[in-house]
Parts: sequence; structure tokens; C-alpha cells
Amino acid sequence: MASSEPQPGDLIEIFRPFYRHWAVYVGGGYVVHLAPSSEIAGAGGASIMSAVADRAIVKKERLCDVVGRDPYRVNNKHDGKYNPFPPSKIVQWAEELVGRELCYSLTSKNCEHFVNELRYGVSRSDQVRDAVTAATISGVGLIALSAGVMFSRNKKQSQ
Repeated sequence: MASSEPQPGDLIEIFRPFYRHWAVYVGGGYVVHLAPSSEIAGAGGASIMSAVADRAIVKKERLCDVVGRDPYRVNNKHDGKYNPFPPSKIVQWAEELVGRELCYSLTSKNCEHFVNELRYGVSRSDQVRDAVTAATISGVGLIALSAGVMFSRNKKQSQ
């Protein structure tokens, strides 16, 4: 479960099976989050369909309903890098957006971008950055492996 009790304005990281979903705690047991219409609270892997959505709704829901059976934690990981807005402002802005439909992109306008924009005024998603880095490293590794195999074949053929 949660490592600490969330306070208004805190970012909540929810560990889904293949990705992390993010919300901002607004008090009273509620969070505001950006959810593609295909996002099903607590659905785990079924929510991966959100990857193909291009529109999303800002929702205010009970934290326990959004989390479902997945583990979560308070994670204000960028507080050392960026100055967070006052909690009252974060909550006010989040509440003002509830019910609005926004553009959604897995790589540039996802739920993590949304909550970081509310808390810090900075739109960023570390899980997208990490996935791109991993894909790049994997790609470089595959290229190196392929080159090694080709070099080995050419060497054998020339002998």
C-alpha cells in the first residue's frame, strides 16, 4: 500500500503491471488524474489500451477506486529539482480541470506529464524518457550483436 499518507498536492504513483499511472491527491481521499476513456480503474494490464487513445478526461475519483488492487506511493520525486507550487494552488488547478477533455499522447501528454505540470509547471514523464533510453540501448546492443555476427560469418567465409 502507500508508504506515507498523501497530503493535498502530492503526486501519487500507481504501479500497474506494465506501466505507472499518476494522479494528484486533492484531499478527502480523492485524486485528480488524466485518464483515456479506455482507462479502467484498477484494471491493471487491461488499461494498456490507453496507449492508443488520443483524448483523455480529467477525472476526480476516490484514490482507492483508482488504485484498485495495485500498489501505490506518494512520489514527489522532483521536489529537489523544481519548486512545487503551493498545495492549495495545485489542488485548485486540478479541480478546475475536472471534466475537461484534453489531448492525450503516450509520449508527450500522458498522466505523468499532467501531474508534473500541475505540481511543478513542468511537463515531463520519466517513464517515457526511461523507455526511450532502454529502447535506444537495446537497439544499439542489437546492432552491435548483429555486426559481431556478420563479422564472424565474414571471417569464417574468408578462411
